[in-house]
Amino acid sequence: MSDMALSVGTAVWLGILTSISPCPLATNIAAISYLGRRVAHPRAVLFAGLLYTVGRTLAYVALAYLLVLGLLSAPYVSSFLQKYMIKVLGPLLIVTGMFLLELIHVNVGGSGMGSGLAQRAERWGLWGAAVMGLIFALAFCPVSAALFFGSLLPLALERQSGLLLPSLYGIGTALPVVVFAILVAFGANVVARAFAKITLIEKWARRLTGVVFIGIGVYFTLAYVFGVFR
Repeated sequence: MSDMALSVGTAVWLGILTSISPCPLATNIAAISYLGRRVAHPRAVLFAGLLYTVGRTLAYVALAYLLVLGLLSAPYVSSFLQKYMIKVLGPLLIVTGMFLLELIHVNVGGSGMGSGLAQRAERWGLWGAAVMGLIFALAFCPVSAALFFGSLLPLALERQSGLLLPSLYGIGTALPVVVFAILVAFGANVVARAFAKITLIEKWARRLTGVVFIGIGVYFTLAYVFGVFR
């Protein structure tokens, strides 16, 4: 029970950390701000933010569910994962931690995609926010990809949870988005100040998580790959 509770908390934290990472955070704020400029009433801005959140959450849940279900449904793959997943998890956590500490850099383009999609969303109307959230969620940046594929997916596979943990991860990514939708409804100046504070928090939260991931990854590698503590 305690192990599952830890997995639940980890999934939510990974989602929050994904959402406040620089690339997804900037994308989220830009999308909600763009929609907010075209909506006259604060309630409609909040509604657009919730739709955007639903789109992001569904994208993460669907992707993780299909991957976990597909891997676990194949007998050979399922047997391989049950036997070797604990050994692979250590190196994966180390690599993910290195991404979070910016020890590994991967340059990924695609900044123009956001502005192009935002322009299309204007034609889609308020409901286009959900589509925008879904597409932006799948436009992985290096850090968000490391968190999703390097941490959440192995955790979901280990717990054989193709729905619960990905759903909690999606909810975690949604929490800061909802907050910024509320801030947009009250004014751009509030958003600017909040963005500066969250950027600072994200920096230290990401570094702390990276150190913890590397520490756990080293322990898992020594224990389950090299058998040091046996």
